[in-house]
Amino acid sequence: MGNDGGLAGFGIPVSVVFVLAAMVFLVILAAGAAAVTYVRTARLLKRLDGMLNSAICHTFREQQFTETELSRLEAKMYRFISAEKTIGRQREEERNGVKSLVSDISHQTKLPVSNILLYTQLLREREELDGAVQGILSQIENQAEKLAFLVSSLVKASRLENGIVEVRRKENSVKELLEGLDGAAAKKKGISFTVGEVTDATALFDRKWTEEALGNMVDNAVKYTPEGGSVRISAKEYELFVRIDIADTGIGMDEGETAEIFRRFYRSPAVSEEKGVGIGLYLAREIITREGGYIRVASKPGEGSVFSVFLPKCGV
Repeated sequence: MGNDGGLAGFGIPVSVVFVLAAMVFLVILAAGAAAVTYVRTARLLKRLDGMLNSAICHTFREQQFTETELSRLEAKMYRFISAEKTIGRQREEERNGVKSLVSDISHQTKLPVSNILLYTQLLREREELDGAVQGILSQIENQAEKLAFLVSSLVKASRLENGIVEVRRKENSVKELLEGLDGAAAKKKGISFTVGEVTDATALFDRKWTEEALGNMVDNAVKYTPEGGSVRISAKEYELFVRIDIADTGIGMDEGETAEIFRRFYRSPAVSEEKGVGIGLYLAREIITREGGYIRVASKPGEGSVFSVFLPKCGV
C-alpha cells in the first residue's frame, strides 16, 4: 500500500521534496549572485587601483561620466586632485616669492652694513677725534654689527622655515663635530673653554647646520658667563641618541623661562643690557628639531645652565 502524500519508492513527503528543491535553488541563486558581485567588486577594485596609481603618478584624468557610484567617486577624486594641484602651485609660487625676497634682503643689506663698518673704522683711525666722538663711533660699529648678525640670522631662519635650505641628515662623527667648535670668544673674555668627555659614536645630523646650532648655544653660554667662569662641552652615548651637553657657570635662569628662550626675538629682562637680538637659540632649536633631535635645558638663577642636545643615532 502506497504512502499518502509521499514520493513513490522513497517514502519522502512531497512537501519536503519541494522545500529541499527550493533550498537548492536558493543556494544556486545565491552562489550566482555572489559570483556576479565578486566579478563586479574585482572590476571596481581594479579600476580604483588604477585611479589611485594614476593619481600618485600625477596622470589622473576623469573618464566619461555616468550616473554610477564609481563615476561619481571618480569625479570627486578628480576635483580633489585638481584642487591639490592648484594649492601646490600656489605654495610653490609663495615659496619662490619668499626665496626671492630673502635673497634681495640679504644682498641689499650686506653692502650698506659693510660700508658703515668700513667708514667707522676709517674714522676711528683719525687721531684728531676726541674721546666722545670715538665713543659714538664705537656705538655705531656695535649697532652695525648687530644689524649684520640680525639680517644673517633672519635669512637663515627664513630659508629653513620655507624649505629653501634643507637639513640633510647623514652619519657623522660626534667627536669631529665637537672638535670643530670655536672657543675663541670664551678665551677673549677670560672664560675657560674645554671639551671634556667625547664619545666616538656617530649620529644622524647635518654637519654644517649642527655646527651652526651648537655654535649659537656656545655663544649664548659665553655671553651670559662672567669673566673667570667656564664653559664645558661633553658628549654621552645612549641606545637611541647621543647627548651633547653645553654647561656654563653663568647667571642661569628661572625654570619658567627655559621654554621662553627658544622663542624668536625673546630677550630676558635680566639680560636686556647685553648684546643680542634673541634669535640664536630659536635658530638652534629649528635646526635640531629638523634633524629629528631635541634640546633640553636645566638651569637655576646664579648657578649656570646646561643645554643638552639629543641627536638621533643611525637607524633611529
